[in-house]
Amino acid sequence: MPSASGTTPGKLPFVVWVLAAGTFLMGTTEFVVAGLLPELAVDLGVSVSHAGLLITAFAIGMIIGAPAMAMATLRLPRRQTLILALSVFCLGHLVAALSTSFTVVLMARVVTALATGAFWSVGFVVATTAAGPRNATRATGVMIGGLTLANVVGVPIGSFAGQFTGWRGPFWALAVLSGLAAVFIGRFIPAREQRVEVSVRAEVRALRQGRLWLALGAATLIMGGVLATYTYVTPLLTDRAGIPAGAVPLVLTAFGFGALAGTTMGGRLGDRRPMATTITAAAATALVLLLMIPLSGNPVTATLLVFLMGLTGFTVNPVVTALAMRFAGDAPTLTSALTTSAFNTGIAAGSLIAGTALDSLGLTGPPLVGTVIAALTLLPLIALAGSGTSPGTRIVAQRTAHARREEPAQVPSRL
Repeated sequence: MPSASGTTPGKLPFVVWVLAAGTFLMGTTEFVVAGLLPELAVDLGVSVSHAGLLITAFAIGMIIGAPAMAMATLRLPRRQTLILALSVFCLGHLVAALSTSFTVVLMARVVTALATGAFWSVGFVVATTAAGPRNATRATGVMIGGLTLANVVGVPIGSFAGQFTGWRGPFWALAVLSGLAAVFIGRFIPAREQRVEVSVRAEVRALRQGRLWLALGAATLIMGGVLATYTYVTPLLTDRAGIPAGAVPLVLTAFGFGALAGTTMGGRLGDRRPMATTITAAAATALVLLLMIPLSGNPVTATLLVFLMGLTGFTVNPVVTALAMRFAGDAPTLTSALTTSAFNTGIAAGSLIAGTALDSLGLTGPPLVGTVIAALTLLPLIALAGSGTSPGTRIVAQRTAHARREEPAQVPSRL
């Protein structure tokens, strides 16, 4: 039976896949720099740790851009916002590709991140609205899947291409592809949208829930732990594990496959037992990062641990994202933006601290930082589990109520 949105359970509108393609491009640009750091550092005349600021700067731009752009464009047509965001994204990459100044490239990354934040925060709302209540969680998973697929395909290809064309080649490619994406977005998103009246006050009022901030805190910490290590994984693999530079993209592909598998697993397991899934995955992430310190000297174990880092770390992401959106109720736009900001706060803080650790502690400094941050993820997750109401039960009850058009029954909380 079709849902109110016009879609049947399990079938997603084509626009969701178009938006996921946009998140693929933006996920690629955020993480591809990790595989290009040595080339960037040499070409722009800075150290590798200093070049890592390009990842930190992008994350900071996302932190600011997601909520700021979401509120600034709240009353604008979402189609117009998405096209404008992709256009700015394209121009930012053109400026970076043409510049020989590290400062200019850094500023271009910040501007590009602002556009990315706007696209993600609005795109998540458009995707879940188009999918309807029955398919909203799956649509969220597909959108995040675009990000994780960037790690499987986009980042390794960009890193591999960068070894032949220089780091500017992937930036030119992203500029062209984002321009094409803007055309597709304009084609498949209706110019006239059926949307409820938006209210800045309602969006802000939704942020009063303590459970929402616990979910956002977990998102910040888990991503900070993983990206603290991932940002500087290339010198770890080449200088410590002895992996040739030409083979590093293959290891990054392993990370991407792990992230994709983790996102899929989190979406399936987390729907019924969100707290058990996230707590287990966060603990496993901390363990994997800890093992990377003594075991990353061997190319086989280093590659395996990079895969497991993606698998365990990204299992948490779709669960905490879905929980945050559910806690927001009928005011999801600002919460969607803050979820993006939370992940990127972790990326910025983790990569910045890891850069300092790289200079002071050597190649194993970033995994040590990642271990500590990932372990801290357990604190908000345990607090959320002990808050008295199981988020998973609430989600299942809401879906049942919508399907049967009746009030959900009281279900005992199970973690």
